[in-house]
Amino acid sequence: MLKIDLLRHGETTLSHTLRGSTDDDLTEFGWSQMQQTIDQFLHVSEQASLHNMVQWDVIFSSPLKRCRLFAESVADQKQRPIFYDAGLQEMHFGDWEGISTQVIYENEPELLANFWQQPTQFTPPNAENMQDFYQRICTSLEKMQIQMLENEWQHALVVTHGGVIKLLKCIALNHSLDEILKMTAELGQLNSFAIHEDASIHLLKE
Repeated sequence: MLKIDLLRHGETTLSHTLRGSTDDDLTEFGWSQMQQTIDQFLHVSEQASLHNMVQWDVIFSSPLKRCRLFAESVADQKQRPIFYDAGLQEMHFGDWEGISTQVIYENEPELLANFWQQPTQFTPPNAENMQDFYQRICTSLEKMQIQMLENEWQHALVVTHGGVIKLLKCIALNHSLDEILKMTAELGQLNSFAIHEDASIHLLKE
């Protein structure tokens, strides 16, 4: 069994919008959210005499700045290898990129409502559809599993996005992808998963 701890990036300069593949920066508060989560996680684990279990063997990251820059900092602090995977990026929202849901609601209320209720059936204009997003994440997860097994890495930190975490929760909990927007993935917080030999994934804690 392999363990992956998925860290969602913290607050960004465009956190009030659907930024998807838009490469915005972390705010100072966003960086501190992530650092505090990592520090608390390691401290609690050390207190529970599980120190060796949280020494991540490797770090994977979305290449977008709001993930990459913090991931590089942790890799440098912990002296761990780091790999970037564009497959770990957030869903691309097409014409809705960088626009707040309030503005979208004012202009396209029916389309926004349809997307919110049935994202597998309704896709924002010129955006990545849910099936392609699902396939992209599954491919990245498979590559990650192979790389970890080849290098005998047991535990990885993955710095990524809310949509990626929510999709993995749907898979782990055997929920329909139409429930993805009901899943939780708070800014700057960790969610832990186990990947089993048969490539099935289970949620450990959030």
